Amino acid sequence: MNYKKLFFPIGGGDELEERLYGALLIAKKFDVKLDVLKCGHKSDSSLYKTYAIPNEIIKEIDEIVESKYKDENKEFEKLFKKVSQEININDSLVDLKIKEGVRSTLVEQESKFCDLVIAAAPPSGITTATFETAVLKSGKSVLMFPRILRKFSFDSIIIGWNNSPEVSRAITSSIEILKQAQKVHIVSSIEYTKNNETIENLLSYLKLHQIEASYEIVKTTRIPGQALLNSALDGNFDMIVAGAYGHKGLKELMFGGATRYLLENS
Repeated sequence: MNYKKLFFPIGGGDELEERLYGALLIAKKFDVKLDVLKCGHKSDSSLYKTYAIPNEIIKEIDEIVESKYKDENKEFEKLFKKVSQEININDSLVDLKIKEGVRSTLVEQESKFCDLVIAAAPPSGITTATFETAVLKSGKSVLMFPRILRKFSFDSIIIGWNNSPEVSRAITSSIEILKQAQKVHIVSSIEYTKNNETIENLLSYLKLHQIEASYEIVKTTRIPGQALLNSALDGNFDMIVAGAYGHKGLKELMFGGATRYLLENS
């Protein structure tokens, strides 16, 4: 896919400036349009309105809540402008939207109108509503980046092949990135490549797109995802292409063991 538009949802929490920096750095590298969605909601006023509080006091509280919400958005706009100037990204490439509402609902809707979602890794590998919605509800591939990112490159890419529909989609969605890489390396295990035909077919598919790749059969461990991450670290690769999750019917099982390991350790 030839990317034309990226989408980056961001809520609150720590490392706000660092996450913005990473997202804008990626957009500059791709040199395509980036939609940034800052989503949040005002403090819930319905609770105190259930008490017998005089209307004039409720009005004052509402005004304080509204003022606080506006101030937070103004601070974010200032931060966004500061980071944009630091990175020296073209203003025409970025579009900041600030919307009020349920975060997961906003992200699910807005993420449908892009080629690729970019998302900061969740803190300590624990998925947030923003991250989970971006991965599971957007219908798009997701480029996850570290919460603190000061250099972005895809010169060397490693592919974790497990013969699943998820990794198949991930590879196809990454073709344009893979074509620009100087090194593409596939790792798999004997479990998924019981004969050479599977890997040969994958290599032939990539070659049709002018992508020359090497491959390696690695020994897996009892921890799903560990062998892939070890290979990525040992080879000092810039990016991992892998299937993100498998649908198993229950929300708590949507992120498989390999994905969870990568979220916690990459």
